[in-house]
Amino acid sequence: MSEHEHVTSRAFSIALGIGLLVLTAITVKAAFINLGAFNPVVALLIATVKATLVVLFFMHVKGASEKLTSVVVISGFFFLAILLSLSLADYLTRSWR
Repeated sequence: MSEHEHVTSRAFSIALGIGLLVLTAITVKAAFINLGAFNPVVALLIATVKATLVVLFFMHVKGASEKLTSVVVISGFFFLAILLSLSLADYLTRSWR
């Protein structure tokens, strides 16, 4: 093991997995609630939280000290924000809703 490797406990990984399962259950529950035009917004927000947790902890981005890793992660979130905003702009401006 290198001195910069980030190690988490097994209990933390299990708690994180359970948290992701709870967020998945919340996503399923939210799909059956009529929120109008905000249904995809809520689903995407929950999915973004889940993806952030997976990237930070399971992909060991949190605790990584390399500057290149930080640049890649920040640019990934930047382009995700662009993708989501353009997709939602398209969805919310459709005439068939």
